[in-house]
Amino acid sequence: MTSAARTAGRRSRAALVLLLLPVTACAPLLTPPVPAPAVREPSTVDAGTAATDVVTELTTPWSMVVVGDSVLVSERDTGRIVEVTAAHDVREVITVAGVRHGGEGGLLGLAVDPSGEHLYAYSTADAGNRVQRYDLDGEPGALTLAAPVDVVSGLPSAGNHNGGRIAFGPDRMLYVTVGDAGDRAAAQDVDALAGKILRLEPDGTVPADNPFPGSPVYSYGHRNPQGIAWSADGRMFASEFGQDTWDELNVIEPGGNYGWPEVEGIGGDDAYIDPVQVWAPTDASPSGLAAIGDTLYLANLRGERLRAIPVADPATSTELLAHEFGRLRDVVLGPDGRVWVATSNRGGRGTAAPGDDRIVSFEASAGG
Repeated sequence: MTSAARTAGRRSRAALVLLLLPVTACAPLLTPPVPAPAVREPSTVDAGTAATDVVTELTTPWSMVVVGDSVLVSERDTGRIVEVTAAHDVREVITVAGVRHGGEGGLLGLAVDPSGEHLYAYSTADAGNRVQRYDLDGEPGALTLAAPVDVVSGLPSAGNHNGGRIAFGPDRMLYVTVGDAGDRAAAQDVDALAGKILRLEPDGTVPADNPFPGSPVYSYGHRNPQGIAWSADGRMFASEFGQDTWDELNVIEPGGNYGWPEVEGIGGDDAYIDPVQVWAPTDASPSGLAAIGDTLYLANLRGERLRAIPVADPATSTELLAHEFGRLRDVVLGPDGRVWVATSNRGGRGTAAPGDDRIVSFEASAGG
């Protein structure tokens, strides 16, 4: 199916850590100031990216991780983890027990630890959001997961703003994004876990060199961070949903305050760290983020496009796949060396085309 036909069709139809660090109330919410005018570099559009289907007929895929020549995919609304094999077959590995789906909650981020022996999964349960660890067994094409162990639990959860991305950094630590879960003021409270990026040892304990002693908090002042990635020079980038004015791409610094809810977008206030690039929410709603070579690839939901952002100049970007596949949730370098992109058109906010949801791929050099 051509991209034009597809578009036309669419239009027509650790618990221990948290026991020590309970979520606490903050001071009364102040009305945030009107953001200062932000400078936004216009994106260029690359109409020559040719993407092809990898797999179709998925249900709300949220996160993808590579294991050998297979890719494991989480489905937010079904609670399934499925394996996409080298032959592009899809097989169910497990349905995660106790997942409570609702709104933006459900089965969210996946990560494989540096040893390749464990899979980590972020999900919403009755008692809040959690990260669980599974022993990863078997060979690609027949992967299995053992019984889960809670690494961290009781994270703030709500119908919206759940964060949910997890990844291991170059320091071999586990990073976890946590949305404000509707408690805007908590994002500025370093004793609360809402509106934060957390940094944990693989077993869920707090690293001794975290910026706030004894706390898993790595950065704060976030509304709903949805993607994290590291460039080759070690910089950590994070994508973030804004509210009504600006969505953001940030460079994350340990102990950094990113301003929410006092500032949305570029505020020019030395008390907060400004984003390196912003977009109007209608053009963005940035989600999954991947560093591939010297390029950051950023999947956008409401904006229905993939952005290629040069690491050397992260204030600029090129738009790829604009309005070809609908809402884009995640992006990863696939085991075949191509860029894999997952759609999110069956989650209640998009319009599903025949075959949705799907994973598509294209040559990395096409947009990088």
